[in-house]
Amino acid sequence: MKKQWRPIPGSDHYRNQRFVNLKETPMMAEGVSMWKIMKQMMARPKLVRPAHPLPFVKRDLKQPVSGAPVITWFGHSSYLIQSNGFNILVDPVFSGYAAPVRGMVKAFEGSNEYKPSDFPEIDLLIITHNHYDHLDSDTLRRIAPKTKQFLTGLGVGKDIAACSNVQSPIAELDWWESFNASPGVDLVSTPARHFSGRGLVRGGSLWSSFVLDLHGHRIFLGGDSGYDDFFKTIGERFGPFDLAILECGQYDRYWPDIHMTPEQTALAATELGAKKLLPVHWAKFTLANHLWDDPIRRVVAAAGELQLEVLTPRIGEAMPLDGSFVSQPWWDLG
Repeated sequence: MKKQWRPIPGSDHYRNQRFVNLKETPMMAEGVSMWKIMKQMMARPKLVRPAHPLPFVKRDLKQPVSGAPVITWFGHSSYLIQSNGFNILVDPVFSGYAAPVRGMVKAFEGSNEYKPSDFPEIDLLIITHNHYDHLDSDTLRRIAPKTKQFLTGLGVGKDIAACSNVQSPIAELDWWESFNASPGVDLVSTPARHFSGRGLVRGGSLWSSFVLDLHGHRIFLGGDSGYDDFFKTIGERFGPFDLAILECGQYDRYWPDIHMTPEQTALAATELGAKKLLPVHWAKFTLANHLWDDPIRRVVAAAGELQLEVLTPRIGEAMPLDGSFVSQPWWDLG
């Protein structure tokens, strides 16, 4: 099926044929070079990867969910949201790696136990941006036949379609545009502070976060983002949120503007007006130089100071939003 793509708009975040952030956002800190980053990567500490397999729960995802929404996290930024028979899958990466070349940036042991065949029919598949750790061509090729519709940012539809013979509709949104996926399932695309790119070209498509209204529950889907004051703007405009799902990992002092520190993650959740925080973008891949469990330890501590509840499910564990879920410090592997 031939896809008809929207023309890229001449908006305040599209200049010189490239998307830009709301504020100037350098990829690297001042004085940092790619050579410096490469040297740092070569000297990574041993525990950027866990010394033991991560604990996980393998369950039947095809069982229907009734009542409050249930969220299942699969490590990094992949998660399934199920509510009243409606299934939303976000940034699925189940190939075992997060790179253009198979075998590079391998998943941690225990973090890749789910495959596309384990999933029910997907009513809506959301891709927040086109980086390899969020848009995985192998996964999309295998899960596209059971996906009814896709939702993403401007310009990303071509990347989704290139991964496989996608026959389902692909909706592309600019920031602040809305989308009705089904009765009781509404989304708004909101800003993020990041960048896009597959290969050598950057900025050719949009990176986004999303506000999700799901059968009376409001959830913020953060994608990848550095910290900025738009979290407060989104909170004022759309909050409060029952849950904020925010990145918490792959940060570094060499690139402080495109990923949040755990402390900034906790702050952003409070500015969104979130009742609870689910930290993602950790526990599957090594894309930075911090210890693998540093993100969760720091965000739990920071959230405690802000009196914010942090939800910490194991990979594959069902997490209902009815208040019954009890978090455990499963990352203490011994």
